[in-house]
Amino acid sequence: MKVVDSGQMRSIDSRTIIEYGLSGPVLMERAGLAVVRIMKEQFFPGPKDQNQKRQKTIVLAGGGNNGGDGLVVARLLKNDGWNVKVHFLSSPQKASPDCRAQLEAAKKFGVTIINAPPDRADFHAAIVVDALLGTGLSKEVAGKLAQVVEDVNRFGEKIVAVDIPTGISSDDGRVMGTAVRADLTVTFGLPKKGHILHPGAEHAGSLFVEDIGFPRELLVSDSLSCEIIEKGQAAGLLPERPVFSYKQTFGHVLALAGSRGKTGAAILCARAALRTGAGLVTMGIPDEVAGVFQSRVMDEMTLPLPSSAGSISAKAVEKIFSFIHERADVIAAGPGLGVTGDTQTLVPEIIRACPAPMVLDADALNSLSGNLRTLSQAKAPIIITPHPGEMARLTGKKTADIEKDRLGAALSVSSETGAYVILKGARTVIASPEGKSFINPTGTPGMAKAGTGDVLTGMLAGLLAQGLQPLDAALLGVYLHGLAGELAAARFGLHSMLASDMHGTIGEAMRDLRDELGRG
Repeated sequence: MKVVDSGQMRSIDSRTIIEYGLSGPVLMERAGLAVVRIMKEQFFPGPKDQNQKRQKTIVLAGGGNNGGDGLVVARLLKNDGWNVKVHFLSSPQKASPDCRAQLEAAKKFGVTIINAPPDRADFHAAIVVDALLGTGLSKEVAGKLAQVVEDVNRFGEKIVAVDIPTGISSDDGRVMGTAVRADLTVTFGLPKKGHILHPGAEHAGSLFVEDIGFPRELLVSDSLSCEIIEKGQAAGLLPERPVFSYKQTFGHVLALAGSRGKTGAAILCARAALRTGAGLVTMGIPDEVAGVFQSRVMDEMTLPLPSSAGSISAKAVEKIFSFIHERADVIAAGPGLGVTGDTQTLVPEIIRACPAPMVLDADALNSLSGNLRTLSQAKAPIIITPHPGEMARLTGKKTADIEKDRLGAALSVSSETGAYVILKGARTVIASPEGKSFINPTGTPGMAKAGTGDVLTGMLAGLLAQGLQPLDAALLGVYLHGLAGELAAARFGLHSMLASDMHGTIGEAMRDLRDELGRG
């Protein structure tokens, strides 16, 4: 499903009215109807409940079209017998024409309109409908309005946001000063980036995306370059597993990983590649610690390489390339690799000359700090998987600046280097060199633990080894990684799950996606 910012949604709205002849008041009416239906379904499920008729509801409405939507909600609920009161926090003379029309209609239907903020008593046992600002917010919420928002959060028992919670930027999910924390949000046409990205996602609560009549061709337009990865989309990318096949059919991954004190990262990566379906995995490891690896591996193979101070030496380059040309289909580099003068020489050399697709993570990226352009010199496709700190070191920016605009940061690096960028975090985002971006909906706070990134690197390499194109591998890998994390957290708990637990749930996640396709 496409995800839009405020400007794109404004364009869809405007084109629907001007080019397709569906008037603003009609869209407003349908938006209000959608909100009312969702409220009834969520708060009063089952047979029609007479308690609906007595349900106290306060609608907080501003003077824009979002406020007009809220006034429609108030009128419809009043007409259905609900106890409704509107606090209209704008001058009627300054309201938009459609909002003014809805204000007059609400009055004629007997809705109580109060041109003042609610007090604490108003919130008691009430459903609060937030229709104050909507998606057009461009400055921080402050002054009296900020106090209203704080009161809603403090005293509101059930809070419904119309389109987007007041105070959330629809473009990037930032809290603009302060913001309503809704139990549920009903938005129209398409989700906004602010609904999906944090912290906006937390403020939105349960999100409902409702069709109010926008032309489908506008909602699926190629001009909308950001999408949220959907389960069916991920399931459709699962690689086939032909009956007539053998281990080489599913590719050979060379994982350049591990160093003294960081052997676990290499094993997490290699095992994840196998769990995701790679036919063969060899770990290229420092020969100084080869004995440690050999005592721990079962399904993986090892390739001891010349080392220095417990890490792979730059002198290993010939042996690495000999293995790549003879056997490897995909390279995964970085987990536990260490950052030394040798790795800072070795990693760029491999990038420039490697004929096989690569996944670069962790210390492979740290070994490139400040040398972003090296990625653009690659001979084969590259997927990079930085967390915000690694992205900051790679680009020379501050971590806080990366976090402020995760999509923008990923798109910028992808465009500049030609690499496919997976910027990890809540939420993980993906950017392609063609300018497309994706937001991943799966994952859990339990994954905020050492080693989960190493698992992702292995999963991506395993999918590439099975023949997936880089973007498809990125989309499926990230979705599966988050789903496997959710399953591990459900089994072991948010606090107690380990990255290694995900090895046991990768298969469950893949089976879940296969079930989505009816393959079993």
